[in-house]
Order: sequence, then C-alpha cells, then structure tokens
Amino acid sequence: MRKRDETKTYQTKTAQIQIMRKIFLIGNPAAGRNALKTIKEASAIIKSRGYDVKVLLTEKRGDAESFAREIAANQPLVPSSQPPPLIIAAGGDGTYNEVINGIAQSDIPMAILPLGTTNVLAKELGIPEDIEEALDIALGAEAHDVRLGKITLSEHISRYFCLMVGIGYDADTVYGIKEKIKKYSGKGGYILSGLKTLAEWAPDKLTFTFDGKSLEGYSAIICKISKYAGNFRVAPDANIEKDNFCAFIMHGGRRRDILRYISGIIAGRHLKFKDITYQEIKKMEVEGSAHVQIDGDYLGITPAKIETVPCALKLVY
Repeated sequence: MRKRDETKTYQTKTAQIQIMRKIFLIGNPAAGRNALKTIKEASAIIKSRGYDVKVLLTEKRGDAESFAREIAANQPLVPSSQPPPLIIAAGGDGTYNEVINGIAQSDIPMAILPLGTTNVLAKELGIPEDIEEALDIALGAEAHDVRLGKITLSEHISRYFCLMVGIGYDADTVYGIKEKIKKYSGKGGYILSGLKTLAEWAPDKLTFTFDGKSLEGYSAIICKISKYAGNFRVAPDANIEKDNFCAFIMHGGRRRDILRYISGIIAGRHLKFKDITYQEIKKMEVEGSAHVQIDGDYLGITPAKIETVPCALKLVY
C-alpha cells in the first residue's frame, strides 16, 4: 500500500512540475536538412506531454546566446517554489555553445536536441538523434553540474566552451570554411577547407605553458570531452565532469606531420607518436600567433589563456 502511495505522490509531483515549468525551445532552422520541420515536431511533442513551451528560432549567429541570456536575466533573484525554466537547444554544437554562454553559472538547465552536422556533444553524452528519444532525455533525465572551459584571447574576447579549443591547423580549417558550402555539404565543407589549409600550411611556432613548464609546438587540441569531429577520440581520458582538460599538443609543423597526425587520430594511434604531448591540465597559456576555434566555431587569434570553471552549467543527460 505504501509503495502505491509513493508512486501516486511521485506522479502528482511530476504533473505539477509539468504544469509549472516553462520550456524554451531555442532552435536553429539552418542546423541541417529539415531542421525547421524537426523543431516544429519537437514543439508539438513537448506540448502533447503537458508542458508549456515557447519556440525561439535563430536567424543569425549570436541569436541563441541572446535568447538564453534574456531568459536568464528574467529569472527571479530570490528562491521560488516554481522550478527554473528548461532550455532545450535544438541545433548543432555551435548552437549549444551560444546557449551555454547565455546561461553559464545560472540555475537554468540546458538539454539538447541534435540537429547539426556532427553533433559531437550529443555523441559524447549518448543522446540519440531520434526526436522522441532525445526528448525523453531532455524532459526526464537529471541535470548534472558540469565543468566548462573558459578561454580568453583579450580583454574583449572571453568565451565558455564545453567540447574543445582547437589551435593551429584545425582552427585554420574552421576559419576557411565557406558558410554556403557548409550549409549544403555538411562535413564536405570541412574536408575542402582542410585540404586548402594543408596546401597553404606555413605555421608560426607557439609556446604552451602549463604546470610550471613551457613547450613549443605548432597545433593543439585542448579537450573537455573525449570525442572530436564525430566519433574520433583525440583525448580518451577527457570528461565533461572532470575538473581538468586533456591537452594534445603537436610539435611537428610540416605538412606531412599534419597528415600523420590526422591519420593517427582516425586510426586511434595518435597518442603513440613521439612528437606529441598528451597531458591532463587545469590551466594553460598560449603565446604566438595562430587561429583559434571553440566547439567547432571560429573565435580569433592567440595569445590565449585557458582554464576550467567548476559547476558552470546544469546539463541534462
């Protein structure tokens, strides 16, 4: 009898939360084929489950962050009996990054609905691309306190990230991607830009300083999660709940070195190379001049400071 009463109480509480909690679906209709249709379908599913949902569609870069920042700004400063709203970010890793930068270090949780080109965060967290299954997680799973990375390029450029920082070759590749090609060819845009970047590759030497020592190299991937560019594992020891990064620093600067690093990552042999450094770190400074990307989007040029920020995001998975 007691078990039946507990079940009934739980169901009642769940129903109350559904009625009270506001859902904001921040969607990027340009995230992939049929993205807008998927966002509309997701909204209908959420409503059918008894939630109050508001759809916010992005039109340009920065819109998702603006939406998220406004939602956070409208939250009461004092504790309330009403649960904070849930933001479901529907798009790719770039959309998630924008939402994160709008709500970081707030009480507003974020869930994701994968719609993008590679969906690295979704793959890392085991969130399926099926709409119903992804929404089951978004609406029913626990919100975890996760540690974000933070990168500062100058006094005016400081951003949170949850996947990685790319410095050097892969950031050059992201910098060279044509948005129209990316929109219609997906991963093909990255491949074309990567080939062009390789043909013109003439990097400056960089200095990476961490744990009281300095190393020279030409490219690096500073990972907060293990996956990279899909299902490749650049840093198998990285985890979004850990209080550190995994740094993969490439000391070779020739074109054939880049080809060797890429083939090594694809084959899973890259950590055996003698001309790389792979180490867990908490802070890093990068001196020299190189392009920088975070979570798959271009950011700017080094020098840079990179650090972890504990309990910076409530992420549902």
